Amino acid sequence: MFDREGHHRYKLFKRSAMNMCKNPGAASRRGTIRIGEQDPNMAKLTSEEMLARARAVVDGEAQAVAGLKTQFTGQLATVAEMLLDCPGHVLIAGAGTSRAIAQRFAHLLACCGTPALFISAADAIHGGAGSVTNRDIVYIISKGGQSTEINRFAQIAKDRGARIIAHTEKPDSPLGRLSDAVFHVVAPESVDPYGMIATGSSLTNAAACDVLCVLLLELRGYTKGQFGQTHPGGAVGVKLDAEKETR
Repeated sequence: MFDREGHHRYKLFKRSAMNMCKNPGAASRRGTIRIGEQDPNMAKLTSEEMLARARAVVDGEAQAVAGLKTQFTGQLATVAEMLLDCPGHVLIAGAGTSRAIAQRFAHLLACCGTPALFISAADAIHGGAGSVTNRDIVYIISKGGQSTEINRFAQIAKDRGARIIAHTEKPDSPLGRLSDAVFHVVAPESVDPYGMIATGSSLTNAAACDVLCVLLLELRGYTKGQFGQTHPGGAVGVKLDAEKETR
């Protein structure tokens, strides 16, 4: 089951675990990093090296976002038209990092004049899906289209008569196959740490959502005045009020 090195590590782990059971206080002295201590695995970088790395991260993410331009096809127009013609609400869902992108997208769509709300897939399969009607579109963001709660929710929404749009890297996934339309968005694996922690890929998917927001704002002819009616608060509200006073 283990090679020689693996067997040695297993023995050390087992011995350490047994010692911790005998002396729980040892965990704070051995095998764990206490607050204020430095992890021996931490990289040691000079200020110049950190700045160079920071610029490289931004360059990589910028290239990933710019790469979207070559991915857009007629499916983008199809998705935009579906959202434009939706007689009900656009209900947007996602899990994990995709949940954060979904919440952002729902808010920005609403700001741009499209009736949109975030819906939690996890809550939806515990009764929340009762809010879905046959007038709605359920827009689901999922990189792999494999999440169990996402796909269960998609099936429930479809059974209730809603149309489904999948925003995914995998059109042939269970989610893609359930959907009425697919917005195929791919971020290069290299843009994320380990190809798994969704840093650059979440930015890329957020940019793809921004494209839809701007298209829908312009297709609707949604004016600055209409936007101001729904956003009287905060610095934006103050700026809009100041513009009114100068007219």
